[in-house]
Formats: sequence, structure tokens, C-alpha cells
Amino acid sequence: MVQVQLRVPDNMVKDIDGWVEEGRFKNRSDAVKTIISLYEDKMKTMEFLKMLVNRSKEAENNPEKLIPLDDLDVKSSN
Repeated sequence: MVQVQLRVPDNMVKDIDGWVEEGRFKNRSDAVKTIISLYEDKMKTMEFLKMLVNRSKEAENNPEKLIPLDDLDVKSSN
């Protein structure tokens, strides 16, 4: 691993320290790594959503080749 130095506003450090005290994270480093990982996951999800929207538009424009997402009978896993 590489050690990095970063500057963050005092209120963010207080929030992170509070989360560490609550036991949500082992330490500040764990909190920052987890937050960055969650952000990366969010960006991947947004890219996937964009792909799905584009794919659905393609299906509308080329119905003979693709099935629109709205036409799929997909059950939620909830």
C-alpha cells in the first residue's frame, strides 16, 4: 500500500472520527478506503445504468433486433 496525505475539512474529520468511535470503521484509514470503494461502486452502477438506458433506446429504434427492457418480465429479487 501507498501512504498519502490529504486535506479535508474539520467537520469531515469529526464525522469520520465519530464513525470510528461508533465502531462503523476500525480507524480513519479504513473509513476513507471504504468511502472511496463505495464511490467507485456508485460510478460503476451509474455507467451500467447508462448502458441499460442506451440499450433500451437501441431496442426501440431496432425492434427487430432487440427487446426493449420494458418488455421483459423480470421479477425483483427483493
